[in-house]
Amino acid sequence: MIPTYAKYGLGQVLRHRTRDFRGVVFDIDPRFSSTEDWYRAIPEGSRPRRDQPFYHLLAENGDGSYLAYVSEQNLVPDTSGVPVDHPDLPDFFGSFEDGHYEMQAQFN
Repeated sequence: MIPTYAKYGLGQVLRHRTRDFRGVVFDIDPRFSSTEDWYRAIPEGSRPRRDQPFYHLLAENGDGSYLAYVSEQNLVPDTSGVPVDHPDLPDFFGSFEDGHYEMQAQFN
């Protein structure tokens, strides 16, 4: 198995490369680890590679907040400097400084 390294870190604010949403990284899978149904629901021409990091985000868009699972190839840093508005943020993170959130608690 080839080692995989995540480009982004916990607490970092990212935005989707083509979709209109952004979010805070709260967990990272070194490779795809969702269900086959989830993967097949993505149109074949748009499916990301499985052998890359996938990020769990506390996400927001114009319609509200939700959880997102996104491949590294589809994410870019959010440089707006604006905090994310998600109700679960205080469960994971503390203050927002310099474009990222400080960890609230130690995780395994």
